[in-house]
Amino acid sequence: MRVHLTLPQLEAFVRVASLGNFRAAAQSLFVSQPALSRTIRIAEELVGARLFDRDTRHVALTAAGHELLPIARRIVGEFDDAFSELSQFMEGRSGRITVAALPSAGVALLPQAIAAFRRERGQVEFLLQDASAAPLLNRINEGSADIGITVKPPPDPRFAFTPLLVDAFVLICRQDDALAAQPTASWSAFESRPFIASSLSSSIRPLTDAVFLEQGLAVRPAFECANIAIIGALVAAGLGISAVPRLALRLVDARTLAAIPLGNPKLGRHIGIVTRTGRSLSPAAQAFIEQLKASASGLAPAGEAPASGL
Repeated sequence: MRVHLTLPQLEAFVRVASLGNFRAAAQSLFVSQPALSRTIRIAEELVGARLFDRDTRHVALTAAGHELLPIARRIVGEFDDAFSELSQFMEGRSGRITVAALPSAGVALLPQAIAAFRRERGQVEFLLQDASAAPLLNRINEGSADIGITVKPPPDPRFAFTPLLVDAFVLICRQDDALAAQPTASWSAFESRPFIASSLSSSIRPLTDAVFLEQGLAVRPAFECANIAIIGALVAAGLGISAVPRLALRLVDARTLAAIPLGNPKLGRHIGIVTRTGRSLSPAAQAFIEQLKASASGLAPAGEAPASGL
């Protein structure tokens, strides 16, 4: 025989059993005493046995009541725990966030943002992925990442972009290079010196190539490399100079390198948050976006280093 007791009936039974008094139990449940008595009576009918022996002064569990009590407490407790977990999730205090980021932007933004976020929301888990711009957009599109931190993508109705900062470009050279003594560097320097270029698949190369074209500079890469750390090592070895975003300096061994701001024109890549249009984010992910905005505000103003239309 299956007994179809409802959760309110089990809660009422547990409360009466715990308090040993119908009036006190009714008050704690914010119902009238007759309504509570009716609920217990229906529960007893469903069980097919009395649950309490009671008179005007005493309430005591019957044998059936003693048998039901641990079961009822477990069911009510599991229900309360489950809805407590749901409440934590809906408040953005639990859940899992998958973030895909350009390596340089991830290193610059994620550690401090996550540390600050977890001080208030320590139960939220993170899965971090690094990717270049095109694969990153694919992950956002297919749903394997919730949030992307990357350069501003071309106009595409599938994606929403929230700007965080503009990452200004610098020329990097050895500290003993004559260029290191200059307050600013010209893009023409790359025409007369070996240029160590980022790979064509990077988010950096299209921007530097566009400047060379705009300025009429005939720059041919002496090396092409997809890895910023290797670019820095090649520069440190005296094999040439390079143009990289300032955030990328966090990925290189800069002990023997100098970084000189590039001007005429100033160039910057717009870094921001990419999400999938029409896809609802979890409360935790929405809250983390706000934390990213706060963390990014301390790195560079969103209007710094305009990219001459790039």
